[in-house]
Amino acid sequence: MSRNYELMYILRPDLLEDQVEAAINKYRNFLSEQGAENIQIQNRGKRRLAYPIKKHLDGIYVQMNYQADGTQVAPLERAMRLGEEVIRYLTIKLKDEPVVVSSETKVETEVETEVETETVTTEAEP
Repeated sequence: MSRNYELMYILRPDLLEDQVEAAINKYRNFLSEQGAENIQIQNRGKRRLAYPIKKHLDGIYVQMNYQADGTQVAPLERAMRLGEEVIRYLTIKLKDEPVVVSSETKVETEVETEVETETVTTEAEP
């Protein structure tokens, strides 16, 4: 049974642009060979990490969405773990029908808080 997965991985910041493209194509081809479908890739670019990972302060973020059986996830993660260009990765299983939120739709919630103030009068003694 085919499921939807989202994979976010972080590449080393010292990679050149052609090395980044080579790494992205390497994992795209790996998934294709394993039988994954609907592979969508977004290169999110170089960003500051929240904390150092393997002595790196920056990383190149790449997001990959795909459809596959659960058997294709483990070999891909193993390849990323053994590859030197990936410093961190995370795969999550999405729900069967992903919810798409358009950027035009905004849900506004209003929180109304009422503050009641009491007036305290004190009388001064003569």
